[in-house]
Formats: sequence, C-alpha cells, structure tokens
Amino acid sequence: MADPVRTARRAPDLGDRGWAAAPMAALSADDGGVVLALNETARTLFPTAGPGRLLADTVADWLAGAHDRRDGEVVRGEVGEQAFAAHPIPHGEAVTWWLVDETDARVAQDALAREQERTAFLSDASAALLGSLNLERCMEVAARLAAQHLADAALVLAPTTSGNYPAVSCVRGEEPTRSRLEIDPDELPGLGEALQGFPPVPSRWLDPDAAPGWVLPSGFGPVGSIVVTPLPGHGVPAGALVLLRRGERASFTDQEELFARLFAARAGAAMSAARVFALQASITDTLMRELLPPTLEQLGGVEFAGRYRPARDGERIGGDFYDVHSAIDAGSDESLAVLGDVCGKGLDAAVLTGKIRTTLRALLPMAGDHQGLLNLLNRTLADRRDARFVTLVLASARREGATVRLRVTCAGHPPPLIVRADGRVEEADTRGSLIGVLPEIESTGADITLDPGETCLLYTDGIIEARGGPLGDAMFGEDRLRRSLAECANMPADAVVERIQMLASQWIGRGTHDDMAVLAITAPRGQHLAAVGGHGRGRYTA
Repeated sequence: MADPVRTARRAPDLGDRGWAAAPMAALSADDGGVVLALNETARTLFPTAGPGRLLADTVADWLAGAHDRRDGEVVRGEVGEQAFAAHPIPHGEAVTWWLVDETDARVAQDALAREQERTAFLSDASAALLGSLNLERCMEVAARLAAQHLADAALVLAPTTSGNYPAVSCVRGEEPTRSRLEIDPDELPGLGEALQGFPPVPSRWLDPDAAPGWVLPSGFGPVGSIVVTPLPGHGVPAGALVLLRRGERASFTDQEELFARLFAARAGAAMSAARVFALQASITDTLMRELLPPTLEQLGGVEFAGRYRPARDGERIGGDFYDVHSAIDAGSDESLAVLGDVCGKGLDAAVLTGKIRTTLRALLPMAGDHQGLLNLLNRTLADRRDARFVTLVLASARREGATVRLRVTCAGHPPPLIVRADGRVEEADTRGSLIGVLPEIESTGADITLDPGETCLLYTDGIIEARGGPLGDAMFGEDRLRRSLAECANMPADAVVERIQMLASQWIGRGTHDDMAVLAITAPRGQHLAAVGGHGRGRYTA
C-alpha cells in the first residue's frame, strides 16, 4: 500500500486521472490564493471550491490562512467532524495541499489522553484516600474527589445497623459537609443494595425525578442523571457512593459509570481500612488501660507513688508492673503493694504481666501470708509452656500512729531500699527465689518501720542496669541509686519516684534501656485531719 504522505509530496499532474480520483484530498492554488485544481475527494470536503475560486471563500479558514503564510509548515485543523493534517507541496508559483485524514488517530490520542488522566487521578485519589486512617476524614476526601472529577455533587454513606447513617455530601467547588441521615435507603433505587455490597444499578434505569430530597444538596437544582455504586471493603461493604449531575449536563456514559466504580473500589478500600484501624485502636486502648500501671495515691494513711517507663519510647506497656491493693478483710487497714519484673519486654511480656496482676488480685485474701501467696503464684506460672519467669516484691503496709509498719518479701527481686529522715539509706533484709522456675520457692521477709518523712523504695533492675553516662556504657548502678535516694529524705512519695526516674532517664540519654519501674511507700509528715463530712480517715498534712 502506498504511503499517503510520500504520495502527497509529489507535485500533481493536473491531467492525471489517477490524481483526480485519489482517496486523499488534494487541491492546488497559486500565490494569489486562487484554486487551480482539486480532486474528487477535495470536492467532497469543500463543495463550493473549484478552479478559479478563492481559497478564502471556499475552504476552511485554517487552510486558507496557512496558504497565505506560505511558510511550508504542515498545519492541522478540522473540517466538519473530521481532523486533517495538510501537507504543502510547492511547485513553481503554486502550492498543492494534500489533506491526510487523522480523525481516527485523533480519537485514539484523545482516548489515550483521557485514560492517562484517569489513571493519574486514580493514583492521586488512592494516595489522598489512604493519607488518613480516620473514617470521617476519608469520607470527606472521597466526597470531594468524586464531586470534583466525576459529577456535580456526591454523597458518601457509611453502613449502620441503627438506621442513622453517617453521611458526607459535597458539591463541586464547595467544602464537604457531614451529617447523619435517618432514612430508608430503599427510597433511592439501588442504594439499599449498594450498602449491602450488591452490584450497582445502571444509571439509565434510575429516574432522576424520583430521587428523594435527602439525596440532593441544598440549592442544587434539577437532577439530570444519578449513579449509585457500592463502596466495596475488605470482606464487608464499606458504604455507598451517589453521584449527581445537573439537568443541563449529559447523562453518565457507560465508560463514566465504569470509571466511577474504579474510583469507588479505591474509596471503599480506604474507608474499610480506616474502620478496621479505628476498631483495632479501640480494642487496643481498652486492653491497654487494663495493662497500664495504675495511678497511686494515699491509702490508709500511707503515701504510695509509682513511675513506669517502658523499654521502647514508642510503647506504653512492657514487662515491669506495680499495683497497690487496699485491705480486703473488714476492720483491717493494711494495704498490699506489689512490684514485679517479667522476663522479656514488649507486648509478650505485657500479656504475661496482665495475667500475673489478675492472679494476684484473685489471691488478695491471702495478702497476709506472703509465702503462701508466692507459692500459689509460682504453681500457676509453672504450668505455662513457655520459659518466662517473674521476679516480685510484696510490701504490706499499715499506719500505726505517726509511723508506717511494713512487711516486705522478695522473690528473686532486688531488695527494697529505705531512706531515713536523716538521709541514711538501708537495704531491706529480704531474699527469695524466682517465680515460675522451680516447683517450690523459698523466701525470707523483713519487718520495717518508717517514721514520718521516711520512704521505702521498690524498683526493678531496669533502674540500676540502665547504661549511659558520659561515656555511654556505664551502668547507673546501686551505689548511684543509693546516693540519689539519700537526697530524697523527707520528700513526699510522688517527689521521690519522680526524682529517681528523672535521674535514671538523664543517665540513659538517648540510649536503649530495659523497662524501668519504681514504687515509693512513704510515712507522711504532719498530723491527721478528719475527712470532709466526717466520713473516712481523711488525709495527713504535709
């Protein structure tokens, strides 16, 4: 087959019947713009053209203008619904214009450009939708993008079981608005099915005049076309998308409805991910509250305070823990303080920590018998299949006049330290074996009396084993802990733990560390005051 462009570059033989009947339009004109000759195809394009007529009066303006310029450039333009590239071939004082039909190529190029734009939009939409794991924010982004690129307005609905549907609507050029719609989705054909994840109803089946009022944004005007499509999620429907076009605009084409479904698939995936994240965050927060150390305060005339720092700053829980339980026996004001360290760190250690705390809470009726309580806890942990163990220290505290009487028992844990009112630091004489390793454990307890302003400090090995300092590899150590604690004489319990935790953290700097926990038991200074209303033991002055 002959190359039409190469054929066009030959000067025409005006007497050649083959040229006259060529399927490619060709016409020749002189310097003055007078038509010298044209073939049958050119006559079909320009019915008024003929020899002796002016180009300006008979052909398209873009072609007549190109002939006047005589710059030898190929020009492009349209004749009716067809697109042409006009190639000039000069010969003598005349120029012959060969018009190559590019209509199909133009259509293909336009289709390719639209597809490239849609692909780019879907890519940008995916990034925008996945940029937030907040469900309401994700719905707003979906409604805005749909109104801007797919329709004149969009409505995004999330599924619900109460009939009160979370919704976001947006009109092109405006900001999205949130609402909750108490509606029957079946009032709009296809919407109820879309919310259940069924395939969309074709737009041509929907009567815009029958659309319920709650679908239309305020002041939107008559609706010309509606699309309802599901927002598919991860295993369950994520919602539904309603697209609206005003009456003066053309109806949605099949290609536009298909493109809307492609967008809906991405929006649904993002909304589903946001819903799953919200659910997981809620579950995590609920479980976390049970695993986090409690906030301590004065109990039974004794000051309690604790501080905890997990091994990784991005985490909130770990293997160190503490609790303070009030007395269970009627008429007793003895409290039980517990501080422990589970082998390991992170979530696995925190899960075992939660089980140990729950077990200890169940064993509170035995709080007066430290050895018996530790034996039962040891048997419980010995039945586990993993090799994790725990170290523990128990401290039973009760107020006796101005002093506090303590019974402390360690099980594989560093002995508590006592800071006296004069700044002396003593170590409690208590020892014991690890819990969860041997069938039976052995432990020895110690009785301690705290005068006003004196504190007993329970701590985990994460404090003394914290590495840092000027060279970055020295341990905080027990000696440094003792010196730091000596500076805390006569300080309230909360100030003591704050000071110790701060000094250990400063020692570590930006280095890595194990879980660190401290718990202080302090005999308050001052006199006992009656509680407001005359009920309870009240509090003590500073």
